[in-house]
Amino acid sequence: MTLFLASTAGLLLSFLIVALLRPTLPAPWHWRGRGVALHVACYLLLSGGTMLILGRPWFATVLVLSLLMLVVQVGNAKYHALRESFVFQDFEYFTDAIRHPRLYIPFLGWWKFLVIALGVVLAVAVGFWLEPAPADRFAVDGQLPGVFVSLSAGLMLLLAFHRGGLPTWRVQVDLAASGLLACLWDYARAERQPLRLPASSLSGLAPSPERPDIVVVQSESFFDARRLYPGIRRDVLGAFDALRTTAQCAGRLRVPAWGANTVRSEFAFLSGVAEAALGVHRFNPYRRLGKGMPSLAARLKAAGYRTVAIHPYHASFYRRDQIFPRLGFDEFIDLGAFAAAPRCGPYVADDALSEVIGRVLAEATVPVFIFVITMENHGPLHLEKVAPGDVPALYDVPPPGGCDDLTIYLRHLVNADRMAGQLQEMLLRHPRAARLCWYGDHVPIMAEVYRQLGEPEAETDYLIWSNRQIGDGRSWDAAAHELAARLLSPEP
Repeated sequence: MTLFLASTAGLLLSFLIVALLRPTLPAPWHWRGRGVALHVACYLLLSGGTMLILGRPWFATVLVLSLLMLVVQVGNAKYHALRESFVFQDFEYFTDAIRHPRLYIPFLGWWKFLVIALGVVLAVAVGFWLEPAPADRFAVDGQLPGVFVSLSAGLMLLLAFHRGGLPTWRVQVDLAASGLLACLWDYARAERQPLRLPASSLSGLAPSPERPDIVVVQSESFFDARRLYPGIRRDVLGAFDALRTTAQCAGRLRVPAWGANTVRSEFAFLSGVAEAALGVHRFNPYRRLGKGMPSLAARLKAAGYRTVAIHPYHASFYRRDQIFPRLGFDEFIDLGAFAAAPRCGPYVADDALSEVIGRVLAEATVPVFIFVITMENHGPLHLEKVAPGDVPALYDVPPPGGCDDLTIYLRHLVNADRMAGQLQEMLLRHPRAARLCWYGDHVPIMAEVYRQLGEPEAETDYLIWSNRQIGDGRSWDAAAHELAARLLSPEP
């Protein structure tokens, strides 16, 4: 009886916990019947399995509900920061948060994280103390039959309804139709199929006959913030503006990420494949990426280029140490090469990257493709402080209150702009033909700033520039997956 009461109460409470998800979902009776069935199935399997292990029905119920509450709270924090709710692929970030807590926990909130952690510890301690496991839990006339019923009911529901889901991959639409647990199940099941790339915008393309050296900079959170607030000084992006006037082309860049998820834009650029063609893999294409994937790096490598990736962060982050060789990179220069490099804030300064790029170019004996992923302007921005001289240096008109994150962002944006100018000067002195492509991976996370000034779209800025061909800065708005093909064309 105790096990039945705990299971029933826990199942009902699980629906109430999911109701705390933001944006609020429709009530369960408005979900598809399959979504309700999968919710019940997932809960019964989780609670039944936990009861089997612990032998404490109420403690197992509290533990499963606590884990569900954690997912809901993390999902709410993610939506608040990124405008996207929690999906199955985000479970990987739980281990990343342990290895790189500064990148993730501040968005949940350190106090909320500590309360959750303390609550889990107390729940475990109290659960073991208040509810002893019965000695006959594995006996036929003990707990075992009840646990078996719970697991069997969950398994039968899962077998009956695990197929037939038709996710749109628009997270809010799928959640509203089926609920949280059913969506997690559908997204997990879909990801079992490895990523297979369709024809991309790179198909049939090759480097131009002059075989220029190619430098691509994916600049962290780079976008023209002057669109967001006109009081920002124009010279914040003075070097980028100068590059743009003689670029082959420049404009707005539609990216498949907003606020974070750098690898979405990164993969779109390197693969030339649109987000819509990736299915469930759009959320993190590196999770199921196989060997021999077509990419810009692989295509250039086949054409005789040396291919080098540079990212001043841990090589294992997003498993880039495994993924980049699969994408065709000969070498990956990671954080280990920047031990003595200057920092700006908590990360390696953009200036330090210019020096490494220059060294790779100088040492090259064949055409070289350098793909750079900067780190300096990575948040959380609110962990840094505005310096006394920042506001007069960055604004003609000071921003309204609550915009400290914007000031900190602009401080780093100025450094990114200086890096762009350094690369232009370097390539103008470079003895070989060279092309520079510069683009932002996504807009920054600045929730309070956007409440004051309005949210930007999922658009950053880019340009393609050549040290041999003076362009007219023609305006051409593009999507991230179209950019590499434009870079390779004889006349970008």
